[in-house]
Amino acid sequence: MYRFPMHAFPEPACRATSVGRILVVDEDERGRDRILSYLRDRRWTSIGSGPRDVAHQLHSRQLSLVALSARLRSRNALDVLREIRSRSNVPVILYDDGAADSVSTIVGLELGADDVLSGALNLAELMARTRAVLRRQELGRVIGAPLRGGYRFSGWEMRHAERALVAPDGTAVDLTKSEYSLLAALLEAPGRSLSRVHLMRATRAHDDIFDRSVDVQVLRLRKKLARVPGGEGLIKTERGFGYRLEAEVEALF
Repeated sequence: MYRFPMHAFPEPACRATSVGRILVVDEDERGRDRILSYLRDRRWTSIGSGPRDVAHQLHSRQLSLVALSARLRSRNALDVLREIRSRSNVPVILYDDGAADSVSTIVGLELGADDVLSGALNLAELMARTRAVLRRQELGRVIGAPLRGGYRFSGWEMRHAERALVAPDGTAVDLTKSEYSLLAALLEAPGRSLSRVHLMRATRAHDDIFDRSVDVQVLRLRKKLARVPGGEGLIKTERGFGYRLEAEVEALF
């Protein structure tokens, strides 16, 4: 049994060896070079490409992540995203160096982007989001298999084989598929703040499209946890960002 205390996952060092190769897909050479220079100055291995060369890059290189501009002229960026997803599971961050657009954000996530940045591009934020996506991927590779049995936290148990949540008093708590996926995502990163974008992705494959508001799902999940004393304070709000689980978590095998 593994025990993961809160804040057990420190920020990794910014090293090219831990990040791998980043592909930046953008037709604006000036903007693309600006991103590449920023990443390379921080010793991140990165290469640039136009949208029509994506298939070749995916085939010929070992990529850790693709940063894809949403503002392409020769091709629709969402079509490029579809192409990437049809060929590879490489993580993709879609960035739009313009006005924020919640609809585009949702569509990008639905089509398989791992994160979406809208509004004026902040290179430090892009780097932080890239690191976060890669960290989640690495965490999944390292501890994904052992965690398949489920989790124990604050007296609760999540049992994957039964897809069940059992309260400290032994009673079963019914969860929708989205609520179950949401809680599982929080349990995978105890004590860490997860963005609404990340949690939206964790639950996007389930339930009706009009019932996917992360905030609504968190509210419902909190109410179910609050039926048992001590359960009401497990999920904390990070204002303007997302949520985190405030508990020590054990992985069950």
